[in-house]
Amino acid sequence: MVTQAISDTGIEAVISKVEDIQSIMNYGVTSTPALVIDGAIKAYGRLPSTKELAEIITNCNKEKSPQVSNVSKEDTITDFGSSSGGCC
Repeated sequence: MVTQAISDTGIEAVISKVEDIQSIMNYGVTSTPALVIDGAIKAYGRLPSTKELAEIITNCNKEKSPQVSNVSKEDTITDFGSSSGGCC
């Protein structure tokens, strides 16, 4: 779902799926799945729709300064998938 949402936005991003419980806890995530963009938790404990994910990603991209926010800038998107496999 995350991959589809990024594709829908046309924004270039690096996606990493984190499954290591210690790494997840280091972010302060208390329930999965979770979505972290550039180090900030954007969603957790539920599986947002692809449309909602695209809106979150687009809004995060808009929040960046004009000098940083361009198509060649890669965002770092971390998806903490749930054990039920709700990722990407």
